[in-house]
Amino acid sequence: MTGRSSLPVPFRAPPLPDRARRMRRTATGLLIAMAALFALARSQIGTHPAWGWVLAFSEAAMVGGLADWFAVTALFRHPLGLPIPHTAIIPENKDRIADSMARFIQANFLIPTVVARRMRAVNLAGALGDFLTRPGSDEVSRIRGGAGALIADVLESLDPERLGGQVRAGLLHQLERLEVSPLLGQMLTAAIADKRHLPLLDSLVHWAGLTLEDNEEMVRQIIRDKANAVVRWTGLDDRLASSVLDGLYRLLAEVLVDPDHPLRRKIGEGLEQLAHQLQHDPAMQAKVEGMKNDLLANPALGTWWNGVWERIRLALITAARDPKGGLDGAVSGMLGELGQALRDDPALQQQINRFARRTAVGVASRYGGQIVQLVSETVKRWDARTVSDRIEGAVGRDLQFIRLNGTLVGGLVGLLIHLLDVLL
Repeated sequence: MTGRSSLPVPFRAPPLPDRARRMRRTATGLLIAMAALFALARSQIGTHPAWGWVLAFSEAAMVGGLADWFAVTALFRHPLGLPIPHTAIIPENKDRIADSMARFIQANFLIPTVVARRMRAVNLAGALGDFLTRPGSDEVSRIRGGAGALIADVLESLDPERLGGQVRAGLLHQLERLEVSPLLGQMLTAAIADKRHLPLLDSLVHWAGLTLEDNEEMVRQIIRDKANAVVRWTGLDDRLASSVLDGLYRLLAEVLVDPDHPLRRKIGEGLEQLAHQLQHDPAMQAKVEGMKNDLLANPALGTWWNGVWERIRLALITAARDPKGGLDGAVSGMLGELGQALRDDPALQQQINRFARRTAVGVASRYGGQIVQLVSETVKRWDARTVSDRIEGAVGRDLQFIRLNGTLVGGLVGLLIHLLDVLL
């Protein structure tokens, strides 16, 4: 059985476009032109004194161009493929270069004091606010448009039962800590003061009348059963039942139409007493809290919540997937309001910038070594040709100017030497 090597395969970065190619061809073309000019001047040296100057210029220019070609080429590869010592400097020393780059990044960017100083000069919150409120920005539109899809993906990727259980546990924990009795008392007191309980009372009276009407025969039967034999023998039980029902109907009608009915005032007094007890009576409060805890501990509540949560989750996913569902617009509005607050609120900017600065300093302190190690290991995994191509692609154009300058300066120096030779 053949085994597979566990050694990491060297990473080869995708080739970068050679931005120095045109300058390299120009420098090489100039060197070839100097060689051709040298050959021409060499062949015409005796025909005219000017050819001596041309010969001196082209010879020195050719020497200078060749020397600089060798120097530039030796940085990235062996000239002409010959293993000359101290050539192909970058490929041969790429590991040392990787470590030097990592140390440079750590010393100049990942020291906590340096990070804090640089972050102090950056208004990150204000820049984010300007970005989110920028009208007609394609980037902002993509962020806002993708927010709904991101919400849907998150809701679909998480375990529905586990997430619902976590939400339920969080709600139960908050409800267990919440004292509902004083809260209910305050709500009831405010409702009575604003007379918001009166529509509810009218609804209850109306419901009681409908319930009595639907169960009239049962009420008559109860009255007949409670009547004695004499009353039933004389037939007064039906008249008694009708009188009781008529009295109840009349009472409910009077309560419904008379806002100052004594029964209304009695009910209002009872509600006021209940509101006071909910806020100030320890016994009532303990009773209400006990009822709350019994309700929270009931397994039926958990079953009910699981159904409610699943419907909420599916509705959110549907709304997030549907461009016309409204969730995308809501998220877009929220991001716009957040951007406006970040842009216009100096206090909020200060808090967020302070948080970002402390976070960056913490990351630099805790993970700075791992970051520079990642940089070093990444560069070391590149093969030598990739490192050479990347560096040459970044600075190669300037290096080709060195070749051009070397050729021209060499030629000028050759003219100067020829001048001194003529004069002396």
